[in-house]
Amino acid sequence: MKEQPILEVRDLTRRFGLRTAVRDVGFELWPGEVLGIVGESGSGKTTLLNCVGGRLPADDGTVLYRTAAGPAVDMLALAEAKRRRLLRTEWGFVHQNPRDGLRLDVSAGGNVGERLMALGHRHYGNLRQAAIDWLAQVEIDTARVDDAPRAFSGGMQQRLQIARNLVTHPRVVLMDEPTGGLDVSVQARLLDLLRRLVRETGVSAVIVTHDLGVARLLADRLLVMKGGEVVEGGLTDRLLDDPHHPYTQLLVSSALSV
Repeated sequence: MKEQPILEVRDLTRRFGLRTAVRDVGFELWPGEVLGIVGESGSGKTTLLNCVGGRLPADDGTVLYRTAAGPAVDMLALAEAKRRRLLRTEWGFVHQNPRDGLRLDVSAGGNVGERLMALGHRHYGNLRQAAIDWLAQVEIDTARVDDAPRAFSGGMQQRLQIARNLVTHPRVVLMDEPTGGLDVSVQARLLDLLRRLVRETGVSAVIVTHDLGVARLLADRLLVMKGGEVVEGGLTDRLLDDPHHPYTQLLVSSALSV
């Protein structure tokens, strides 16, 4: 049987008053693929990600997702309860600011275990062990399982947010500037971790970033956005080494001059 994309976005549009932030954007995401979306601030990439992930309503378009059970569903047309369940179980969302994706007054272990509880897990010992295992996976000292995220550094909070998202073995993960705002040394460690985890888990991921170095390291394929539209797309190395659109050429040359 011919492989099909796990996610198909078609003609997605989002307006804010008279301004169109995303215009008729479409793309496919394949099983195990990491798709990067790049562009300068205001290009529409984060708005696109938020519409795909159900955090913002879209004005037009479809987000067709092939569920673990088999049938394809339009995430934008699903009843709210069904959509929320899929987002909690088969999808993940990693925020640029980890504080937006964590419950800061709940322990690190509780943050990880909460996602499993949404799937019906109730055995305390199993929940705690899963949390400990995932803290180890994201290189957090397991002795800190009962510490609140408020006591963690920014890099540790981001790694905890990643563990919270991956513990349920989601099929799709959306990441908004996952290394943004972190020190260079912390970024490097997080990038190594992300690259390892996405390959080991086989998760399909969409990563929004303004950093072409991050895109080159993590993404199999890229979309370049400008003014709410996709102006170029292709395999990451090919696109960054031989950009065709003038805007992409400008992005690449600006990154090289830094």
